[in-house]
Amino acid sequence: MKRTKRSRRIRLILINGLSAGALASCSPGGHSPVSADNVYTNNYFVPGAGYYHAPFRSFYPLPYNHFDGRTQRYFYGGNWGTAPFESITNVSSPTPAAAASVEAMRTDITRGGFGCNGRYHSGFA
Repeated sequence: MKRTKRSRRIRLILINGLSAGALASCSPGGHSPVSADNVYTNNYFVPGAGYYHAPFRSFYPLPYNHFDGRTQRYFYGGNWGTAPFESITNVSSPTPAAAASVEAMRTDITRGGFGCNGRYHSGFA
């Protein structure tokens, strides 16, 4: 009796794992799309779009509070400052415009593939 339960459980886990893998492969590059409905931490990175700056609710080419030793300045929210930007916000949702812009700039998107053809439009008739 124990052997049957164990075998069934292993089979269910394998089936669930395969289902999750199949669904994940249909998202861009296996990654979830950036959305204004999700929350992201400082320096969440999206290839081609950059780093998320939570206090500013957008993505930028350099990490949050990146220090440039040559100029002795810190980068945050698209600006340079003489001191790091201090904020209690380290998790937030991007603005809808920022989320849409990031999705357009992503370089980790793979289009097509088995089971995903209907999701992306190639522009061909």
